Amino acid sequence: MNQNRQAPIGVFDSGVGGLTVAREIMRNLPSERIVYFGDTARVPYGSKSKEIVLKFSRQIVRFLQLQDVKAIVVACNTASALALEEIKKEIDIPIIGVVEPGAKVAASVTKNKKIGLIGTKGTVHSKLYPEIIHRYDKEIQVFGQPCPLFVPLVEEGWLKDDVTVEVARRYVTPLLEQGIDTLILGCTHYPLLRSLIQKLVGDSVTLVNPAYETAKELERLLKSKELENLQDVQEEFPYRFYVSDAAEQFQDFANSILPYDVKMTKQINIEEY
Repeated sequence: MNQNRQAPIGVFDSGVGGLTVAREIMRNLPSERIVYFGDTARVPYGSKSKEIVLKFSRQIVRFLQLQDVKAIVVACNTASALALEEIKKEIDIPIIGVVEPGAKVAASVTKNKKIGLIGTKGTVHSKLYPEIIHRYDKEIQVFGQPCPLFVPLVEEGWLKDDVTVEVARRYVTPLLEQGIDTLILGCTHYPLLRSLIQKLVGDSVTLVNPAYETAKELERLLKSKELENLQDVQEEFPYRFYVSDAAEQFQDFANSILPYDVKMTKQINIEEY
């Protein structure tokens, strides 16, 4: 295991959605370096089998290990649901996903024990969110709603478009009819639709953003392992970005949502790992 406190955090996602997790890490752990990988050539993961998601995740983890990271964040709900537990057994680097932190907070904030979950088909059908939530309270009901159109709409930049509003209304209405008081944004793209979704569900429904909760969980993990960087970051470019395709498009999107100017994104052949 890399015990160098100044080593970077590895963060990976099936595409650009994990940038919402990277953004929360930048905000909450400003002393930490980041190596981000977006698998833009093989996105989306949400409709793929467990075997394929596990294969892709292993390749990315091998790439990140070669970057000498001290910890890894699986910033993809689908990969967290389908691959995280297997990979935990295979590596000696601390690794966390985005599902458990979000599930834990949702279980703690619901008052009527009715939680809605929106996510990809892979995440919703994996049943991992309800499984973790029931560890905290078996009486909680979890109502899942796959939202396959959200990812392409977000990546198209249609965050406030009328089409997106109508699609979102169709997705959340069945959950509201179940009487939910808490809604998990179970895909890393979805925090970019947070204000739109909050408007549709109303103030009586608490939105849970697993990206933020994951950054806080990472902070606790680093402290417990004595891996947090205790020095201010001195270099000009503390964040490195890699993708498997469409580097320029990725960089444009990153610059639209990150509190940091991304100067360079490098494309690599992830199949080599």
